[in-house]
Amino acid sequence: QVQLVESGGGLVQPGGSLRLSCAPSGRIFSINTMGWFRQAPGKERELVATITHDGNTLYADSVKGRFTISRVNPENTVYLQMNSLKPEDTAVYYCAASQNLGGPYDYWGQGTQVTVSS
Repeated sequence: QVQLVESGGGLVQPGGSLRLSCAPSGRIFSINTMGWFRQAPGKERELVATITHDGNTLYADSVKGRFTISRVNPENTVYLQMNSLKPEDTAVYYCAASQNLGGPYDYWGQGTQVTVSS
């Protein structure tokens, strides 16, 4: 059963903004790290950003300075604020959660489509 559900994707023009949300659909125990991944057509899935339980964040170089990841710990809800979007950001974005610091990511969402086009 799907345990994480993403929302907030859509079509946006270059330079625009979107805010993605991820929330558990059921009870998830002892989550440490949550993250966002993305996969563009014909490309490998890549790490976008992660955030630990104590609030430490990590970003891919391609999104650093443009994207911000945040979370609400009691609810294990995670957000991805995406600003200054570029066509190269077009991908399916996936939310994931790990019980440990870093991986492995044991819980995944089904993905939400983000399309950046004029």
